[in-house]
Amino acid sequence: MIDFEERHHPFEGCFNFREIGGYPTKDGRKIRWGRYFRAGRQDRMTPADLERVAELGIRTQIDLRRPDELEDQGRGPLENIGVSYEWHSVIPPGGSAILDKAAGQGISGERYLRYLDFDPTPWQNVLGILADAESHPLLVHCTAGKDRTGVTTAFLLTILGVERDLIEADFILTNRDQPRHIEFLKSNGLSTGSVVLGHGVPEDAMSVFLDGMEKEHGGVLEYLRTIGIDDKMQAVMRGALLED
Repeated sequence: MIDFEERHHPFEGCFNFREIGGYPTKDGRKIRWGRYFRAGRQDRMTPADLERVAELGIRTQIDLRRPDELEDQGRGPLENIGVSYEWHSVIPPGGSAILDKAAGQGISGERYLRYLDFDPTPWQNVLGILADAESHPLLVHCTAGKDRTGVTTAFLLTILGVERDLIEADFILTNRDQPRHIEFLKSNGLSTGSVVLGHGVPEDAMSVFLDGMEKEHGGVLEYLRTIGIDDKMQAVMRGALLED
């Protein structure tokens, strides 16, 4: 079920853009195609990219970036083609320094766990949008489309009933678009340092995160219940995103 080429959209100026359609669930259903897309920043999209992304019919853009990232990169061009913009930063101002102190500077499952030490309101808002079928199709993104976007996607896939090994495999697909991203930066005279060092993901990060969720919260679903994403809302998400 992990066919990178089938679910990846190789835009010229936007990377790690893919969807979760087709994944099977424990109850024998599959995730609908064309409902949930995940990606990195879109502000470098070309005119050709905008024509192609318009064909996806995305209604809602959910932006997980910090305020400083938003100020630096802007909202991106999707509002210009009629997409509704929602900003829900899951890391507050100064949060990166707090994460560095708690879990180290490198990308890791331990760092992902510490996201949950912050105010859960952004997660509540994001998951509320995911439960609203009128907001679909939607795009969830941060800067690189891997860490905050990866945790959000893992939350959703767990709610939908996707097996853990498939959740971990989907997460690692992030690394498949790395060479193309680096080549884009080089060809445009942009720095590749942060991409080479930070924009891939360790292959064990999602496993460590999910193990930590079990240990610290009793699992993803139990954590989500504690922040108000109850069984009824989870059922609504399944109804909106799973095939009959």
